[in-house]
Amino acid sequence: MKKTSGRLADGREIVYYDLHDDAVRTTADRRPMPAMEAHAQARHDPLLDEWVGVTAHRNARTYHPPADECPLCPSRDGRMSEIPESDYDVAVFENRFPSFHGAPGPPQADGPAGLFRQMPGAGRCEVVSFTSDHRASFADLDEEQARLVLDVWTDRTAELSHVPGVEQVYCFENRGEEIGVTLSHPHGQIYGYPFTTPRTARMLRSLAEHAAGPGGNLFESVVAAERAAGERIVLEGEHWIAFVPHAARWPYEVHLHPTSRVPDLLGLSEPARAEFPGIYLELLRRFDRLFGEPAARTPYIAAWHQAPFGTDPGPRLASREEFALHLELFTIRRAPGKLKFLAGSESGMDVFINDVPPEAAAERLREVAS
Repeated sequence: MKKTSGRLADGREIVYYDLHDDAVRTTADRRPMPAMEAHAQARHDPLLDEWVGVTAHRNARTYHPPADECPLCPSRDGRMSEIPESDYDVAVFENRFPSFHGAPGPPQADGPAGLFRQMPGAGRCEVVSFTSDHRASFADLDEEQARLVLDVWTDRTAELSHVPGVEQVYCFENRGEEIGVTLSHPHGQIYGYPFTTPRTARMLRSLAEHAAGPGGNLFESVVAAERAAGERIVLEGEHWIAFVPHAARWPYEVHLHPTSRVPDLLGLSEPARAEFPGIYLELLRRFDRLFGEPAARTPYIAAWHQAPFGTDPGPRLASREEFALHLELFTIRRAPGKLKFLAGSESGMDVFINDVPPEAAAERLREVAS
């Protein structure tokens, strides 16, 4: 993998990752662009003990451009995009409309008894374009290309972990307009959060409680229990195991774990890295076969869960070394032509109601194997 860093016209960084060492990346971005203006803020909810991002500048972000104006396609035939080169393998650049951006600062208290806290929404948000082919999907990549993306996720996790103010790094892909995607080019994003996310904090809290009670690592206990039950296992390799969780929230939801627990992408062994592309591509292709609609790809979210990089987890939370890297892949489609909407129970009370029994979902995902 060859890594080449450059700058876009407004000062944002762009990084090219190439499969071959002889790739040369020298094309300058000559677009007349003003400097990026992003005013991100984080506000604390005292009742839920959660941080919420406030980002008014994102209202102006690019929304469903036509294919010939795609900002993630290479710059060709006089049309300049966010990626100045005429071709590329994988390109990563700072998001022009970031959810988190800028230098960190201490929380400031306001309101009666300092109840309302806020702080700069520090951090970094990046766009990862998986391929220069606008018509492709991640599932269309070959194993060499998928391995390159894994290496990119790992490298960006390492880089963002050193950005001042970043507490947690989150690599993810949204696919499909039904999910809310506004750019159809195959791409993902990486967020460097200025706090530990609520979902991860809950996992760390459960880890600590389990260690203080029954003992042992809760992630390892869950994986062992799923393997023993067997009925929700979707596929298993030497270094990875994929299963529908016992209490799946989404109609079709798969959790992919390395069989040797590590806290983040940086900890993966080379054998696990080598096996990942085949396992992951097979999962994605099974998702696309679920509903028998070859012309309509299944919408999904693929989310890497990694341990926060903060050194002090607090008295109620487990340490980062106890966390288990894993990928959660799920779709909001529950049947052909039918979507799972987050309505009153899910959105109002955080109580998910799943119409598809996890065992039935796992069986269906086994049926559509290659």
